[in-house]
Amino acid sequence: MENTKSSSSGSVPAGSVGVDKTSLVPDTSAGAGELESIETQGKTPAEAIEKALAILRVDRSKVKVKILSEEQKGLFGMEGARPAKVRVTLLKKKKT
Repeated sequence: MENTKSSSSGSVPAGSVGVDKTSLVPDTSAGAGELESIETQGKTPAEAIEKALAILRVDRSKVKVKILSEEQKGLFGMEGARPAKVRVTLLKKKKT
């Protein structure tokens, strides 16, 4: 019998990863539905940045990146102790 954890969305196998901890911050100055910044996590800051760029569908040159925390390795350098976190903010378009 497989161990499962109960959640609001159903049963999840024990040991599996749950929700991807990505925070979306709406842009209150722009039209509804547009994003101004996003916070993502990854094994490394570069991976977290790539995730954010994919979600926002923009190039690296069109965003400002702030590294909120570096990843921390577990015991004996093993992965998984703490992921890297970044905040990616869209640069404002210049009005001409």
